[in-house]
Amino acid sequence: MVRTINTDIFTLNQKSLPAGKEDLPAAMDLLDTLRANSERCVGMAANMIGVNRRIIAVDMGAAAVLMLNPVIVRKYGDTYEAEEGCLSHTGTKRTLRSQNVEVQFQDMNFKSHRQTFSGLTAQIIQHEIDHCDGILI
Repeated sequence: MVRTINTDIFTLNQKSLPAGKEDLPAAMDLLDTLRANSERCVGMAANMIGVNRRIIAVDMGAAAVLMLNPVIVRKYGDTYEAEEGCLSHTGTKRTLRSQNVEVQFQDMNFKSHRQTFSGLTAQIIQHEIDHCDGILI
């Protein structure tokens, strides 16, 4: 189900709680909402649809991937300044991002994964995990 985008700064600034099996319907809603906004959005966090859980959806080109309870365990490579926008607020802001990130997360079956991402995908993941941590750019 496609949900409305949350723009309430107070709730977006709250640190997200761990996701559990009861949050799988919300994860699917997040994926549906990302797909519905694909022309203007490449990633979303659950708090952007009003769900205070550590869930992100990332458009990786061929497919969108859901990550439950994602945590960046390592940032490496060059750091660069990026200008990012967000559906939760208007305009763009500058922020620093790492070229590469290693992320630990769970899939929809709660199987743990540890994977490295680079470039734009790493940037998207950093933005969405910031959302989970209550950080808005």
